[in-house]
Amino acid sequence: MAARNSTGWILSVAARSKCPRCGQGHLFNGFLTFAKSCDVCGLDYSFADTADGQAFFAMMGMGVPVTAFGIWIELAYDPPLWVHAVTTLPFLLVACILPLRFLKGALAAAQYVNRAEEGRLAKQHDRPRP
Repeated sequence: MAARNSTGWILSVAARSKCPRCGQGHLFNGFLTFAKSCDVCGLDYSFADTADGQAFFAMMGMGVPVTAFGIWIELAYDPPLWVHAVTTLPFLLVACILPLRFLKGALAAAQYVNRAEEGRLAKQHDRPRP
């Protein structure tokens, strides 16, 4: 088992959709909805705010291969438009939707492991003096 503060740990809990603290409890209620807390160790998942990060990485990661697939079909076979609708479009949807759960889990686990939190502006009295 990887150390609990390593990239291996983050990828392990993301692949299994488990709690980033204990590695046992469920991370999700449903496909992409975070559970309120871990059902084993009680970790509150309210810290996890992945926003649309997982969607960005899925679309950017799969955009090039899917586009290349569509261009290959077009150049190799010169099919009518409906062929793209039944081949390229489903391929795009599957390629972008399937990794969302893993990517969302990985981003949440990385936030927990790295103690990431919302950025704040330092107040004048908090800044170190030169």
